[in-house]
Amino acid sequence: MRFLGLAFLTAAMAVAQSSFPDAAVDMPAPDSPGKQSIVLAGGCFWGIEGLFERVKGVTKATSGFAGGEKSTAHYERVSEGNTGHAESVRVEFDPSKITLGQLLKVFFSVGHDPTQLNRQGPDTGTQYRSAIFYTNDDQKRVAEAYIKQLNDAHVFSRPIVTQVVPLKGFYQAEAYHQRYLDNNMTNPYIVYNDLPKLAALKKQYPQLCKR
Repeated sequence: MRFLGLAFLTAAMAVAQSSFPDAAVDMPAPDSPGKQSIVLAGGCFWGIEGLFERVKGVTKATSGFAGGEKSTAHYERVSEGNTGHAESVRVEFDPSKITLGQLLKVFFSVGHDPTQLNRQGPDTGTQYRSAIFYTNDDQKRVAEAYIKQLNDAHVFSRPIVTQVVPLKGFYQAEAYHQRYLDNNMTNPYIVYNDLPKLAALKKQYPQLCKR
C-alpha cells in the first residue's frame, strides 16, 4: 500500500545539500561503450526508477522484484511483506559514460535514506528495504567499500543498513508500474515523495543529468 508523506525530508536529502563524497573504490571506465546492470532497492520502485531514468549513461531502468521466488513476484503478494522480495529497479548502464560508483552516489545521496531499516519514508515493511543486489564480485567490492567509506566518515547520523547481497533473480513488475512516475506526475504520492528526488538530482548533480 502507498501512503502519503514527506519522505523527501530524510537524512539522505539533508546530506545531499552538502558535499557528498565520491566513491573511493570504483570500477574504471572502459574506453569503449558497454552494457552492465545492477539491481537497487530503496523503497517504492516508482521513484527509484524515475530517478535513474534521468541519469546520464543509464540506458534503461525497470521496476521489479528481487530477493524472493519467481512464484511470488507479483505486486499484491509482495505488498503483503512476507515473500522475501524487495521492490527493486534494474539499472542498465554504459560503464564508459557512468561508473558504478557514480550510480551508487546518486542512490545513497538523493535516491533514498539508507539508514531506515525495512521502511522508506511513509512505506513500511521488508519489501521497502534498502538493498544492492550485485551480479559479480566487482560490484560487491565497490558497494561494500562505499558503504564502509560513508559510515567511517559519518556522512549520515545513523549507520547505513543497506544490504549487499547476490542477485538470485530479478522479476519485472506489472506493466502499469513501468514508468509510473512519468505517467502519473500529478499523483500526490509522486508529488510529495518522488519529485523532490528529481529536483535534488538536478540541483546537486547537473553533470550527471541527461540533457
